[in-house]
Amino acid sequence: MTQEPTNTVKMFGCLHTIRKDRGLPVNADITLPPEGRTAEQIAHDLDLPLDKIEGVFVNNLVFNLDKVVLPGDQVAFVPTGVPGPHRYTLGIYSAGKQEQ
Repeated sequence: MTQEPTNTVKMFGCLHTIRKDRGLPVNADITLPPEGRTAEQIAHDLDLPLDKIEGVFVNNLVFNLDKVVLPGDQVAFVPTGVPGPHRYTLGIYSAGKQEQ
């Protein structure tokens, strides 16, 4: 029995462009195990350059790449270079300061 994708992963900014330039879909449907996977593992599976990722939105909250993503979570990768005021408004600045 084939498992259906459990999450759609969106990419913004240069991450979107990288996927598009590689001929890959800019939104990826993935299947996660019940225990989930870290955002870093997902980024690796999607061949996203980790040095271009500032954070990940999971269910509308921003986290660092250690965040465990569970089946059904809404996921979006945010690239580096988000302008200053938006970093605070969106919570990206705080996510980068979370303990590893």
